[in-house]
Amino acid sequence: MELIKVGEKTYYIKNPTNIGIYLLNDKDIFLIDTGNDKEAGRKILKIVDEQDWNVKGIITTHSNADHIGGNKIIQDRTGCSIYTVGIEKCFTEYPILESSFLYGGYPFKDIKTKFLLAKESKVTDIENNLPEGLEYFKLKGHFFDMIGIKTSDDIYFLADSLFSSETITKYHLFFIYDVKEYLNTLEFLKTLNGKLFIPSHVEATENITDLIILNENKINEISNKIYEICSTPKTFETILKEVFEYYNLVMNAGQYVLVGSTVKSYLSYLADENRLTYEFENNQMFWKQKDN
Repeated sequence: MELIKVGEKTYYIKNPTNIGIYLLNDKDIFLIDTGNDKEAGRKILKIVDEQDWNVKGIITTHSNADHIGGNKIIQDRTGCSIYTVGIEKCFTEYPILESSFLYGGYPFKDIKTKFLLAKESKVTDIENNLPEGLEYFKLKGHFFDMIGIKTSDDIYFLADSLFSSETITKYHLFFIYDVKEYLNTLEFLKTLNGKLFIPSHVEATENITDLIILNENKINEISNKIYEICSTPKTFETILKEVFEYYNLVMNAGQYVLVGSTVKSYLSYLADENRLTYEFENNQMFWKQKDN
């Protein structure tokens, strides 16, 4: 982990999940996310101790395990409050909800790993509880009620609203809960003017225009590919298999629930856009292109 100063009061820790830091004064700080596990939490605390800072609060942008993994150890050791909004509050307090939601039932043990199951922590609603110098804004789409944070230094922490060209080239499909809201968020991001933008899994950058277009184009490509796959009626499992084969992905338990949930979100999006419909035959659900 590397501590980088990007403003008078704003820092971030360069990490697989970038961690934001905002100085309230010479001693007290707020963190923005805490990484993927207890070890990440320990490393964050080590950096905090080296700077002689005190953690007063943690802002959780959303409740995916790789963003709340360090919450518990930091809260236990510092007594800090944790702030987030809406459904993210529920999932952060009860992390079993993430793997249960992704699987669509009680999660079997192979998906109850640190990647999909963080430790629980106590959470307070963010509304009216942010210190001066910080503001939050909605970034729906990737997860239920994901938020971003703007600091007084005109630095934007963008959570998982954008994915890197490397991630898109290698994996193609990145997790999306609500495709339409994700596209709406990309439109919102086009309106932002800031000194620096820090997505959670992308290098900090002064310009996000190309990244927005890249993410937007990939979503449209995947939407059209799934629509094409459904030129003849197909079950979800067959659609998922064809998506994996087209993008040369390798199936395992984690990918089944993450990509599988995302493909279902695309199917819902295409159905709501009146491009796909479904039918039941021999007690199976088939997705197909909608007749115009």
